[in-house]
Amino acid sequence: MTNDAPFRNAAGIAADTIRGPARPARVQLGRVEPAEPAEWPQPAPAAPLDHATVRAIVAGIMLAMFLSALEQTIVAPALPAIGKSLGDVDDLSWIITAYLLALTATTPLFGKLSDIYGRRTVLLLAIGIFILGSIACALAPSLWALVFSRGLQGIGGGGLLPIAQTIIADLLSPRERPVVQGRTSIMFMSASILGPVLGGLLTDHLHWSFIFWINVPLGGVALIMTERALRRLPRNDRPHRLDVIGAVLMVGAALALMLALSLGGTHYSWTSARMIGLLACSAAMWILFALRLLTAREPFIPLAILHGRVTSAMTVAAFFSIGTVIGLTIYMPLYCQTVLGVSASLSGLALIAYMGGATLGSLVSTRFIVRVRHYMRVPLGGLVVAVAMLSVLAVDPAEHTFAEVVGLLFVLGCGLGPMYPVSTIVMQNVVKPHQLGTATGTLNFFRTLGGAIVVAVFGAIVLGGAAEGSVMTLDKLAGGHSDLGPAFHWVFIAAAICLGISFCCLLAVEERPLHGPDASG
Repeated sequence: MTNDAPFRNAAGIAADTIRGPARPARVQLGRVEPAEPAEWPQPAPAAPLDHATVRAIVAGIMLAMFLSALEQTIVAPALPAIGKSLGDVDDLSWIITAYLLALTATTPLFGKLSDIYGRRTVLLLAIGIFILGSIACALAPSLWALVFSRGLQGIGGGGLLPIAQTIIADLLSPRERPVVQGRTSIMFMSASILGPVLGGLLTDHLHWSFIFWINVPLGGVALIMTERALRRLPRNDRPHRLDVIGAVLMVGAALALMLALSLGGTHYSWTSARMIGLLACSAAMWILFALRLLTAREPFIPLAILHGRVTSAMTVAAFFSIGTVIGLTIYMPLYCQTVLGVSASLSGLALIAYMGGATLGSLVSTRFIVRVRHYMRVPLGGLVVAVAMLSVLAVDPAEHTFAEVVGLLFVLGCGLGPMYPVSTIVMQNVVKPHQLGTATGTLNFFRTLGGAIVVAVFGAIVLGGAAEGSVMTLDKLAGGHSDLGPAFHWVFIAAAICLGISFCCLLAVEERPLHGPDASG
């Protein structure tokens, strides 16, 4: 894959006007694919954006990203009140599962749609769907009505993050993006910490429905802030065709897999007919999706993204590293409560230390990668530090003090933090301008899918070590099963192996120069 990323002017506007000779026709599975013309129709050159406009766009899309991040954590404290109010406590987990399923499945779809119809139209559509879903959640008369409304909300949320990251790529050159990426890291940490606190306060002092009503004014502000400013957003259009069959196969395969990973080991045994059926259905659709990629005239995910050395290696590296970040976020509170014997509030403090380290690592890395020539050494060094911390935790998980664990988690987060911004920046640096949305959506999809799979693997280790042949849930574990030191020994080893795979993939990533003016100052 050649480096087709455009040079940008001082305002970050793409100057993608020079084209090489026409690309020759390709023969693909007995079918000749037409040659790509030397010149695609280009939009009129956009006037450089002033700093005030850029700041307005960035502020608006960061608010949209804040909504998506906040909604993933604000619901948890309200679950008991929701169950009591709606008269159903057995199916409360579906309130969170429905949102995550919809968000994960639609992320790559929104990325592709933004390449076809433009960032502004699709982002405003995503915000609108998110607001409608929030209103439906607040007015839900029953638990399952709330679950379906959460799915609608997740569909909108699936478009907020990838499109916002793509808009940053449209506005700024790769060398300028790290500064904004660092700010988004602060925003994500703030949302993750504020979510449970705000959810508890609104539920205790007002009503659980206000955790959804709050999205309406915030979403309205995001719409107003971005609607006019995005009209001047530079575009890199090229005729696209949406591969509907490929999209349906990919979304269906992801939904079946995510559903199996959510239910397996907690609601149903992994060897049950339901689990085997879901996994077989997912595998069949993944195979059909792979065949579709080889035969479609314009596949849902361009083959250049999948075949490119940089893009494929970075996607796999992010799959395992970000998946490990998500997996540890889910299971570290359980480790602190069941193995170390601390309270739920103290386990939350440990999680804050972990997330704080990740945010600090992200901020520091975004400053370094624009100042050093071999910028890939930053995430590589971070992974080495993270593996070292996991090795210390794995030696004897039950013998560490809580203070030691908090310190280890902070350093562990510092080591893992660089993978968030670096994976996005490197991916966007090597793809064509008209593929930015598709590439960003694909990267986010596989990062989230990696999280689901790693969480399932960690869960199988923990629950398998405690269940002794029966179906065990996390609630039962938190309720009194504390002999999980050996299980978490293997959890930490599994996490170190995942990071080792990510490290090897990063070694294969070619360090291409980051385009654009030096924004390190």
